[in-house]
Amino acid sequence: MTVLLGAVLTVVLGVLIGRADVPYVALSPGPTVDTLGAVDRDGDACTNPAAPQPKPSGASPSPKAEPECQEVIQITGVPTSTGKGQLRMVTVSVQSTMTLIDAIRGWISGSEAVVPRKIIYPEDKTEQQVEQESKQEFENSQTSAETAALTELGYPVKVTLIEVSADGAAAGQLLPDDIIDTVDGTPVTSAQKLVELIQAKPVGTTLNVGYTRDDVKGNASVTTKAGQDGMPRIGVSVKTVQPHPFELSIKLDKIGGPSAGMMFALGIVDKIKPEDLTNGFVVAGTGTIDDEGNVGPIGGVTQKLYSAKDAGATVFLTPADNCEEAKSNIPDGLRLVKVSTLDDALAALAALPSGGPLPSC
Repeated sequence: MTVLLGAVLTVVLGVLIGRADVPYVALSPGPTVDTLGAVDRDGDACTNPAAPQPKPSGASPSPKAEPECQEVIQITGVPTSTGKGQLRMVTVSVQSTMTLIDAIRGWISGSEAVVPRKIIYPEDKTEQQVEQESKQEFENSQTSAETAALTELGYPVKVTLIEVSADGAAAGQLLPDDIIDTVDGTPVTSAQKLVELIQAKPVGTTLNVGYTRDDVKGNASVTTKAGQDGMPRIGVSVKTVQPHPFELSIKLDKIGGPSAGMMFALGIVDKIKPEDLTNGFVVAGTGTIDDEGNVGPIGGVTQKLYSAKDAGATVFLTPADNCEEAKSNIPDGLRLVKVSTLDDALAALAALPSGGPLPSC
């Protein structure tokens, strides 16, 4: 009787321990979204998105509820194309509370990762703060995707001066509303590029700054000064504009993080260009993107590979810095293609129909 009671207590204790919360979270394959397709309010794929309605003249229209089904990338004012394939962004789902049993299940799974909770949710931030930061990163990635895509489509960024500091290096040389074209002969294609060019040489370097003022080209010699951080500065603040003859927006909620940037940029280019960039392939991919079109690494690449495979993708565009991890965990039937820039990704799409060699991980 004593042995039986001990066994029962052992089982009960084991169950209680197994159900106890542990300080870990699980990362698992999340949903995917075709950036060329349409989604409903929950972010699920749907068909027959509502066509954009022209705004009535005169009084502003009364507000209307969002349509049940709408295109992920919405473009008005220019004809758009419809491809036969798909460009799928991929996500990772996070299980924020776990029991010991959940953790053990995740550790033995090939498609999940169990990591310390503080990696995803730092101890000095609430879950709500982390989610808000993730949402902001997602919005920033959309902005950079639009910038990179529009540049690819022939609509360059114009870096325009807002203010010239009276005691700054550019005082007396540059004026508000000047458009900065070049620095030492190198085109200024974004605010990010302007900073890179200024800081590429030591403080005290004289730069040849090409600008446009009232449609007239000019050049200024500006000797950099040290900012509060000790880095070279010319004492200006800027804004960027990118004129284009159509309206562009991305409609996708309930997803966070910056890793969809590259796929958004590809989707914009595909919809504007008349040719089908997918050539009928289901292509998935991931990667951050900056205004210059550089593709950066992301987290959770293993889980995203499985998401892509489950969605029917045969090709996965992989940031170069994620290649080592990706090729160690690739599901059968998924081809990894290494990309470092938006141009790399476009070149890979163009080469798919021929079946020729592609830069692989």
